[in-house]
Amino acid sequence: MSQPPKPTELIHLPRASVLPALLAIGLAAVVVGLYSWFPYSIAGGLLAIFTLVAWLRTNREEIARMPRRQRTDTAPIPLSVSRTPE
Repeated sequence: MSQPPKPTELIHLPRASVLPALLAIGLAAVVVGLYSWFPYSIAGGLLAIFTLVAWLRTNREEIARMPRRQRTDTAPIPLSVSRTPE
């Protein structure tokens, strides 16, 4: 039995992150604070802003880690050609 060929395309998976959940908690606190006590809105807004900035920074780092070019041995998927009925 022969071995399968080595893959040429690289798959990039981002690291796991808790930042999306923290952003959702911050936005939920903003909404809760609008209806109950305004300091919840302030704390939630600050949490949401700092979390969003941190998430964008980690996203920039993840994009920088991605490979710029890949060697592909497979054929590209052809674009679908729209044919008009004659």
